[in-house]
Formats: sequence, structure tokens, C-alpha cells
Amino acid sequence: MSFIGGDVLEIVAQNPNAGTFRFSPKAAESFTGNLGGFRTNDDTNGVTGSGQGIYQVNRTRWSAEGPVSVDFLSGNGVSDLVVLAESTVDTTFTISLVSGQIYKGVGRFVGELPFDTNTAQSTIKIQGGGKLQPLF
Repeated sequence: MSFIGGDVLEIVAQNPNAGTFRFSPKAAESFTGNLGGFRTNDDTNGVTGSGQGIYQVNRTRWSAEGPVSVDFLSGNGVSDLVVLAESTVDTTFTISLVSGQIYKGVGRFVGELPFDTNTAQSTIKIQGGGKLQPLF
């Protein structure tokens, strides 16, 4: 069995108020992610006096973070990110990977949207409730 990693090919954002936007992630750059769901807290003191474990289980958001290409001539990417970040309703994100895997989640852009004029990229972070669901 082999393991396949690689590029994020495309991120499509569908917002009921702002419309549909397509973002092109940078090639050969890493995206980090979390599928969301329940996680057990890592607490070394999570034990009773008699030695029984105490496990704190909390829900976490799904997330994806990495660089997308932006075009400063047309505004593609730069102004689109701002439009979606300012939206007051959740956006449906579809994330396509080079492996053929596609993920879908509902959430928002979070945090700052810094851009780099030299490398024509912006690092984005999207998060949402529930889980990032595989479609393929």
C-alpha cells in the first residue's frame, strides 16, 4: 500500500450572500488541517487519587490553513478573501486534493488575511463546526 500526499488543487467557497469564489492554492506548499469532531484533552493530572483516569472530551472545529495565490493586478484572491471574511453567514467550502480526495465543510475564514506581494500569495485559515467530510 502506498501513501499519497501533495498539493491542494482548488478551494471553492460558496456563500449564499456573496456568491461562489475559486481559490488556487500554491503548488508544492503545505496545507495543515484538522477534520474536527471530538478529542480527548491531554492532561497529565487527569487522574483520581485512586489512579482512575479522568478524560475530558471536547468538540473541536474542522480547519484548513495554507497559502493561496493572489493576483494584485486583477484583485483575484485578495478582494475575494475580504468579501468572504466580512460575510455574516457561513460559507460552504470544497477542498480538492491532488490524490483525488475532496472534502466539504461549512464555516468561515478566521484570523488575519496577510498577503505577500513578492510571492503573490496569502495565507488563509478556514474553520467550521462539525466535521470536514470526505466526499470521494
